[in-house]
Amino acid sequence: MSEPLQPWQWPDAHWRGIVNRVRAGRALRPAAWPGGARCAVALSFDSDHETNELREGGESIGKLSQGQYGNRQGIPRILEILHRHDVRASFYVPAVTALLYPEEQRRVADAGHEVALHGWIHERNSVLPEPAERDLMLRAADTLDKLAGRRPVGIRTPSWDFSPATLAIARDMGLLYDSSLMADVDCYELLLGGEPSGVVELPVEWIRDDAVYFNMNRFAGLRPYTPPADVFDIFRRELEAAHAEGGIFQLTMHPHISGYRSRIWILDELIAHAKSLGSVWFATHADVVRHAKSHG
Repeated sequence: MSEPLQPWQWPDAHWRGIVNRVRAGRALRPAAWPGGARCAVALSFDSDHETNELREGGESIGKLSQGQYGNRQGIPRILEILHRHDVRASFYVPAVTALLYPEEQRRVADAGHEVALHGWIHERNSVLPEPAERDLMLRAADTLDKLAGRRPVGIRTPSWDFSPATLAIARDMGLLYDSSLMADVDCYELLLGGEPSGVVELPVEWIRDDAVYFNMNRFAGLRPYTPPADVFDIFRRELEAAHAEGGIFQLTMHPHISGYRSRIWILDELIAHAKSLGSVWFATHADVVRHAKSHG
């Protein structure tokens, strides 16, 4: 039996096939945002809660309690700030989180925010076989539809990654958009095997995610290394650049990570700073995508 080829030995057709499975198509930056705004601000919150521990098969009571903080303290603090500023945002919710806290999802939806897909139990979707991934995505959509009162139109994959089947499943489900990939700062149409899939990407980036700055794992020696003031500075610079370019400022935060008193001010001051720049449209990810798709 011959040894498998190493990447440097691959024929062109092989590596091109890998690259072209899912690809960024045309950019969808609109000439203007609603109301003549110069910049769209799309705030999002991944309500992982206890699923970060559960998805690993873990039963640590300590780690589960950290997840519960997201519901008890993080979500209320976030919703209070959004309400005070009259800003709409998107919440990406694993179905298990929704089942644990159905009243949280109703509160979020009743406040006018988007509740969108984030897997079943925050599973590593990118390594799942296609039937399992499809089943979990469909069951998760049914769960959020029932508990939040509105069927989700968007997804952020738990892995922030795709399996070879993810995009086809999202297309078959009729989803409007994904927010897991990183090929641009503007919305773009997703190509599946070189052909338009009908699904739009609103890209994320680890730079605009609180977890990479604040997360820790005591047993892996991973400790937070960035002070909140420095994280705010990074986010502020991303916001100001998006405003200068007339594009989108997209941000991802986690209630169980940024919902602490020494960090939650970042969200408050960032919204205030965006308002001070002027000509800003705060919107859910779904509304940003709808506008970009129709005006891009």
